[in-house]
Amino acid sequence: MDLSATAYALIGFGALLAGILPRVLERRPLSMPIAFLGLGMLVFLLPLGLPEPDPLRHAEIATQLTEIGVIVALMGAGLKIDRPLGRRRWSSAWRLLAIAMPLCIAVVAVLGWWWMSLVPAAALLLAAALAPTDPVLAADVQVGEPTDVEDSEDEVRFALTAEAGLNDGLAFPFVYAAIAIAAVGLAPGNWLGEWLSIDVGYRIVVGVAGGLLVGWLLGKLFFRARSEHLRLARHSEGFLALAATFLSFGLVELVGGYGFIAVFVTARAIRAAERSHEYHQVLHNFAEQVERLLTVLLLLLLGGAVVTGLLAPLTWPAVAVALALVFVVRPLTGWLSLLGTPGRPAERWVIALFGIRGVGTFYYLAYATTHASFPGTELLWATAGLAVIVSVVVHGVAATPVMQLLDGEAPGSSDDSAGARVPRARRAPAAARE
Repeated sequence: MDLSATAYALIGFGALLAGILPRVLERRPLSMPIAFLGLGMLVFLLPLGLPEPDPLRHAEIATQLTEIGVIVALMGAGLKIDRPLGRRRWSSAWRLLAIAMPLCIAVVAVLGWWWMSLVPAAALLLAAALAPTDPVLAADVQVGEPTDVEDSEDEVRFALTAEAGLNDGLAFPFVYAAIAIAAVGLAPGNWLGEWLSIDVGYRIVVGVAGGLLVGWLLGKLFFRARSEHLRLARHSEGFLALAATFLSFGLVELVGGYGFIAVFVTARAIRAAERSHEYHQVLHNFAEQVERLLTVLLLLLLGGAVVTGLLAPLTWPAVAVALALVFVVRPLTGWLSLLGTPGRPAERWVIALFGIRGVGTFYYLAYATTHASFPGTELLWATAGLAVIVSVVVHGVAATPVMQLLDGEAPGSSDDSAGARVPRARRAPAAARE
């Protein structure tokens, strides 16, 4: 059998399903990630001669694929948030980032060391990799398309989208700490000073500043260039979302900053440059389409990895840690971080419960294991894989009915007002704004 022809056929079939399934599964207790995870498992069980998608043997490829998936999703997340940046307006997101994420890392690291008997570096890596919520697989609980209305988003969808947009980058310092401990030992004198100054200080500042600068320059070019030929927003070309994504990520990474942070900040700066322009819708739609295709590929490979042995090294303590993360650690740390914030208690619980894990977790594991040696790498991948699979299935099944109940709808209602992917407000015609 021609392997390349088989691969082309599978990719084409997956892309076709990516266009069909969101409409078929809309408002049903089943998500597209669950469907493609199952499809990947089925495909790799068939005698098609496909190579095993082993992320341990192909760590470099896994790093690149997951990296692209995350940065494209970060651009889409940044473009679709309508709420302007602010200390109070974004208070729920700040609390999730500053309180819930570090608490989650600390608890999972302790559990990894205590229950799983991992060495400190490996326990910290597992905790850091599992800390960020996912901008790729969490579409059902995120805000929809960009609109003209600044306060159109409910607090649950906004908080989960903003958190996912920033915590992929903010988890990176903890991954670097794990790499440093693996390389030079646990003694703080060997790594703490450099880690605080470079990995926490310099890289975050450069990520934010670089993202702001690139976004500001692109905003000027898109919306305010003196020449109409250079005012790219007038031409409505969506592929420029990829240009902004790769340019921001690449430039900031070249100077040692966090590219994940830069991409999200770039998207927010582009939105701020001309908040109500319809071109944001074009950029977001293109980024979302590319993100969906990458999601299909990554989930098919994850399904294949599962049936070819990814979870084989699991132990009962590892299973306990993965389940504890999804059902106990994230919900409790998220709820604690949101105490005192505006909103109903039910909203705070939903935000805390829907900390979906996904592609970012695999990126961090692949990145770290190509930069340092960690004992028990197979167990780390198996534990992370189980946590992601449980999160995809549980959150995917629960997302639609929970969000319907939260929005005050009866499950099965035909009203589209609560759909996370449904536009929240109509834009004024372009001519009316110019």
